Amino acid sequence: MRIDTKLVNPLSVLPVADPAPENNLAFRNLLRANMVKLATGQQMVTFLKNKGVSITKLTNAQIKNGNGGANLGALSTTQRNALLSNTPLWFYILREAELHQGKLHGVGARIAAETFHRAIEGSQFSIVRDTAFHPTLGPNNTTFRMVDLLNFAFNGNAALLNPNGN
Repeated sequence: MRIDTKLVNPLSVLPVADPAPENNLAFRNLLRANMVKLATGQQMVTFLKNKGVSITKLTNAQIKNGNGGANLGALSTTQRNALLSNTPLWFYILREAELHQGKLHGVGARIAAETFHRAIEGSQFSIVRDTAFHPTLGPNNTTFRMVDLLNFAFNGNAALLNPNGN
């Protein structure tokens, strides 16, 4: 499934007998982010721009309206204004993806890429630590793309990479 701001039923009401707000994944994410003082989506855009990353901040209209995802119409004006000025990071990332055909983009893509990069860098057996390593899976000896690695991992069967089609 593509990434968007709608929660599927098993996640919107977690498997417990009580349907209280505390059993909703969105509520728990908001609570956890508040407890650990996690940056908002807008703060992350500012942070990344200050680090020299070329990134475009979502507009209030994009956050509010999305593209077929969560409807914010039930929020009061005060709640909606608070959400638009300080969008929780998880919602911001999901809204970005929703507006880009279900694919991570902007802040979300950068966080995912940085996470993988740090994991690769931190691994004792990472290819980035091997100065003799030169990729051999690409179309030539100077080109290596993620798709080449995925094709190798899936024995060249592209249908396995995307079982849902385009």
